[in-house]
Amino acid sequence: MNAKGKSSRRDRIRHNIRNKISGTAAKPRLSVFRSNTDIYVQLIDDVNGATLASASSKDKEIVAQKVNKSEKGKLVGAAIAKKAVALGLKDVTFDRGGYLYHGRVKMVADGAREGGLVF
Repeated sequence: MNAKGKSSRRDRIRHNIRNKISGTAAKPRLSVFRSNTDIYVQLIDDVNGATLASASSKDKEIVAQKVNKSEKGKLVGAAIAKKAVALGLKDVTFDRGGYLYHGRVKMVADGAREGGLVF
């Protein structure tokens, strides 16, 4: 499958997911974006259109750790969980962003669960 086919397929999947889930202030959406080198997560309140917290593999404390990309995903999940708990949030809705639930996306979810978030 060529690159255009992969991206358009992911966009279709992402739009179908977004039609079914949304975040609120009490239960925000944990959105994942994965690039070739990095991974980014955000806690989003879709009702007000606001980002409550974010974390990425470009954060200083994560860059300082010399681990592979999957382990960075787990660290990013733990970082967003720590920020969410500081905001008083425990329940979130997981939005995998059209990516398959394996590899780095799964590691983010595992790290967030270990940090105290409930999906």
